[in-house]
Amino acid sequence: MKGITDIKSAVNQMNSFGAAGEPFLFALDYELSEALFVPAPLDDSEILFRFGGVSNYRRPDDCSAKDPALRIVKQVEYPEYEDKFGIILKGLSRGDSYLANLTCSTEVESDVSLKEIFLATESLFGVYLPGRFVSFSPERFVRIENGVISCCPMKGTIDAAEPDAEYRILHDYKESCEHNTITDLIRNDLGMVSERVWVERFRYIDRIVTDRGEILQVSSDVRGELNQGWQNRLGSLILNLLPAGSISGAPKPSTVRLIASAEQERRGFYTGIAGYFDGKVLDSAVLIRFIEEREGGKLFYRSGGGITVNSDVRDEYEEMLAKIYLPLRKICAGY
Repeated sequence: MKGITDIKSAVNQMNSFGAAGEPFLFALDYELSEALFVPAPLDDSEILFRFGGVSNYRRPDDCSAKDPALRIVKQVEYPEYEDKFGIILKGLSRGDSYLANLTCSTEVESDVSLKEIFLATESLFGVYLPGRFVSFSPERFVRIENGVISCCPMKGTIDAAEPDAEYRILHDYKESCEHNTITDLIRNDLGMVSERVWVERFRYIDRIVTDRGEILQVSSDVRGELNQGWQNRLGSLILNLLPAGSISGAPKPSTVRLIASAEQERRGFYTGIAGYFDGKVLDSAVLIRFIEEREGGKLFYRSGGGITVNSDVRDEYEEMLAKIYLPLRKICAGY
C-alpha cells in the first residue's frame, strides 16, 4: 500500500527530511510495527490530512446528500467489558499500573464512505488512509516550533448538556486524579528529550460539536525546550516518546503489557500517532476518534478511556460507548 513502511525506515526518513527541511506526513502505529511516510504530502490527492490550519484537500461547500451518522451494528456487551475491566483492576491492585487506558472495538455502519465521513467532520487533526482508517482527532501529541516542544494530554469528557457540566468535570475526583497522573507522565516524557519542562496551562476546557450533541473535554499544555539540532533527529526524538502516555498509562512498560492482556487485539494505527512537518514546524496528533476498515469492508469504531482504582465499571462502559461519535462540520450537523 502507498506510503506504508516499517518503523525503522520511517524514523530514518523523518531524520533525513527533518535535517533537510523538507515537508512530510507520517504515522507510527501503537505497537511500533508499521508506519506511514509520505513526502511532499501537500501534493498527494489520495492520503488526506489536516493539521491545524494546514490540509491537502479542498473542503466541499456542502455535504453529501446522505446522512453521515453512524449506526452501531455490534458492540461489546457489558459482561465482556466487565471482564476486561476486571483484568485491568487486578493489575492496578498488584501495582502493575496506576492508570491504564482500556479500549474496545464497536462495529458500525454508515450510508457514506470513510472519505465522505472525513470530509464531513471538523477536528483539529485528521487523517484519511484509503482502505485502512479515518481519524478525526481533537488531541495533539506534540508540536515543535522554534525549539519548543509542547504536548496537550486530553483526559476527561462529559456531555455538555448535563447540568453544571463544566463544574462537574473539573471537580470530579476520579477525573482529576487521572488527569494529574497523565500530566505528570507527560512532564517526565518531555524531560527525556528537553532541557527544561513546564506546564503552560492546566486542565482547560474545549467544547466539541458532535453528531450526538456537544461535549466538553479537559486538556493540559505541557512544554519543554529542545537542544539545538533537533531537526536532525526528529524521527528518533518522536520515537523516544512512544507510546503516547494519554492512551497507554503509567508506568508505561508494565501498563502496556496489562492493556494487551485485557484487550486481546492489536490496536494498529489506533492510538498511534500521525504528524505533519512543513520544513520548520512539526505538529502531530494521537490517532483517536478512529474508524478502521477491516476485511470485507466492515467498519469498527475504536474507543475507550483511562481506568484507575477509583473507576466505576458501569461509568467506564458508558463513557466508551459515548465516545462513538462524529464531530461534524456545522454545515453537516443539521441532519
